Amino acid sequence: MEQPRQYIIQLSGLPGSGKSTIAHRLARSIDGIVINHDLLKSFFLDTSASTSTSTATSLDQAAKLAYTLDWILAEDLLKQGRSVIIDSVCNYTTLIEKGVELAEKFGCEYRFVECRVQDVEVLDRRLKGRVAMRSQRTGIDAPPVDAEGVGEGSVDHREVLRRKLENPVRPGSGAIVVDSSGSTEECVEEILRRIVL
Repeated sequence: MEQPRQYIIQLSGLPGSGKSTIAHRLARSIDGIVINHDLLKSFFLDTSASTSTSTATSLDQAAKLAYTLDWILAEDLLKQGRSVIIDSVCNYTTLIEKGVELAEKFGCEYRFVECRVQDVEVLDRRLKGRVAMRSQRTGIDAPPVDAEGVGEGSVDHREVLRRKLENPVRPGSGAIVVDSSGSTEECVEEILRRIVL
């Protein structure tokens, strides 16, 4: 009997683009495990806030710790023969390099999937409609409570997201880009069709 393929899938996209919803549905289809970057980042923020030390973890520190843990968990799960889906905005090329490196190390298939929503108002509605974790936005103009400069009005959040939308971080080739503004089921079906190529 042939062994099922093992995957490492990096699921990226702007906040509110549907990554987490798609990741969980996709995981069921490939018998994979989702590593939710926001969950880990929120854990570090919450743990820091609940301790009596005076050294609170900043959002940036929590993100770095969470990225480190993302890869430790991914490597352990791949060692166990599991497929892994990393659910994060993936703003850095070093993350793509790490994903490719792990895929090569474990002989598994690497896929990069960008969940894309062109309409900023759709993103804003989704962000406002979800129960946000501490590390997440609650709207386009409402960054996480721990973000530097919150409430100062100095950052044009729509402009920042527009620039990220126009210049996404993705591999030079082989990226799977899906329009995630519609049906989750259709997105998952399209991703499944394209990851088996």
